[in-house]
Amino acid sequence: MATTRTATTQWKGALLDGSGTVSLDTSGVGTFEVSWPSRAEAPNGKTSPEELIAAAHSSCFSMALAHGLAGAGNPPQSLQTTADVTFQPGEGITGIALTVQGQVPGISAEQFQEAAETAKANCPVSKALAGTTITLRAELL
Repeated sequence: MATTRTATTQWKGALLDGSGTVSLDTSGVGTFEVSWPSRAEAPNGKTSPEELIAAAHSSCFSMALAHGLAGAGNPPQSLQTTADVTFQPGEGITGIALTVQGQVPGISAEQFQEAAETAKANCPVSKALAGTTITLRAELL
């Protein structure tokens, strides 16, 4: 069964001096301020599209990796994934770096790397971002 998730942004003003809020409508967990300076300079307590993409990518990748590991008979004890999304004004998103550390009993570092590469290639957010260079560093703890 397909699911749809919704977020809404309210924006006022021009790009450089305007600002807005983005609400996570489906979950209702919050409304967050956004602005050009929070995107292209310092966050100053506001979020950006890139931070939201990083959140989506790190959580999707972690779910895909956990699923793959469990399907191979080695469910992870823990995974910690960071997604660093780089934004260059005038160019856009120039890359995403995924870093994952995992505690997975019963597998080698090579098997963990292979599972992480498979998760990177197949998680729905990675697929949606296929036009962007995505790198991966995986470390088995």
